[in-house]
Amino acid sequence: MIRSALAVLLLTATAPVAAQTIAITGGTVALGDGSEPIQGGTVVIRDGRVVAAGAAVAVPGGAQVVDATGKWVTPGMVAGFSRLGLVDVDAVDATVDVSADSSPFSAALDIAPAVNPRSVAVEVNRADGVTRAIVAPAASKSIFAGQGALIDTGADLDAVTRPRLFQFIELGEEGAQQAGGSRTSAHVLLRSALREARELGRFAQPIRGGGERQVPAVPENPNDPKLLTSDARRSDDVLLTRFDAAALVPVLRGQQILLVHANRAADLIQVIALKREFPTLRLVIVGANEGWTVAERLAASGIPVIASALQDLPSEFESLASTQSNIGRMRAAGVRVSIGTVNDDDPRMAFRGRYYAGNLVGLQRVAGATGLTWGQALAAVTSGPAEAFGLAGDIGSLLPGRRADVVIWTGDPLENSSAPEMVMIDGVQQPLATRQTKLRDRYRDLSRRELPEAYRR
Repeated sequence: MIRSALAVLLLTATAPVAAQTIAITGGTVALGDGSEPIQGGTVVIRDGRVVAAGAAVAVPGGAQVVDATGKWVTPGMVAGFSRLGLVDVDAVDATVDVSADSSPFSAALDIAPAVNPRSVAVEVNRADGVTRAIVAPAASKSIFAGQGALIDTGADLDAVTRPRLFQFIELGEEGAQQAGGSRTSAHVLLRSALREARELGRFAQPIRGGGERQVPAVPENPNDPKLLTSDARRSDDVLLTRFDAAALVPVLRGQQILLVHANRAADLIQVIALKREFPTLRLVIVGANEGWTVAERLAASGIPVIASALQDLPSEFESLASTQSNIGRMRAAGVRVSIGTVNDDDPRMAFRGRYYAGNLVGLQRVAGATGLTWGQALAAVTSGPAEAFGLAGDIGSLLPGRRADVVIWTGDPLENSSAPEMVMIDGVQQPLATRQTKLRDRYRDLSRRELPEAYRR
């Protein structure tokens, strides 16, 4: 039944989204907000947004009905950390845009123009239920890697949903190396850069009457001429280019998130301390392999955390206290924590997030371990990342008003054996074919007539 309904949707996929009302009925519906699944639920979509989802939801007259009986219906997966669309072939420099080793710029770098929506990795993740992804640059010669974005994985060329969503910096072992060889140098560089940004921001507008400087709201684009062509002179001891300093002004004013990669417990405490000197910072921590050891401090700070779910080996000196119970223990302490593929083949494997979430559910049955409930685990790969980046009102769940990023699964999405049967982004059904599936279908039947011409001779 579902396949015939999907065929109808495919035929109408080119129709304006505003003209479509779709009702997905009969499935096990999970809202993605931390609640448990709802048997026999209904999801109603109109104009590319969720209208209603849950039990006893009425089907509007004239709606296209998709019967999802025996299936699971969830929001699309949100990759809490990735580098999707920035790398195609690692060994071919021309296809790698994740970092800029020879660039004179650092914080001013913006990954949005480099995202390739037609990357093989993007379509593979879409076919596995990932509909949105946080995409970050990588640091090369500074602790400042540049500005990351939220993208969707739709089969079109308009991938970037929110450009310049955050500034990404390294403050652990890698940050120490980029800053000259020590963590002390990295922290001096960070504070110096933020002070430069503060100075530049003060001179972005002329002085008004009374001699008081009025600090304006920073425009969406940190490269705005008001910041870059200020008549005021900067200090002689500046370390950043004017473009880099201008890119940090929104960070300093809390208008752009500062995403900090740190793992060691002592480093996490230093990140928390940044708020005392720069109280307007909106911080999100990524990594936090030793986060459980300072979970109470993280919870008290209110800083969201994006963590790797399966980091359980002391692979670096900054991760000696790693454990698979890290996320469960942080959440039990009140930390707002979700899942990302941090340095875990992040240009390609964002879809692993749902597998990791499923493992955390299973971890509850291991003596002495701390995992997540099913609802908490799904939220860790849907609404959790969205909330961390201030996007929970727009994506990550099936609550009314959210973007209609919806996936119909063959079974429980946190089970490895389940797969998407339908993926919608903004209410538009997406193709699930990938290069891999096309190769599989081409060579599944090795009869002579199906072989490429070169193999017939």
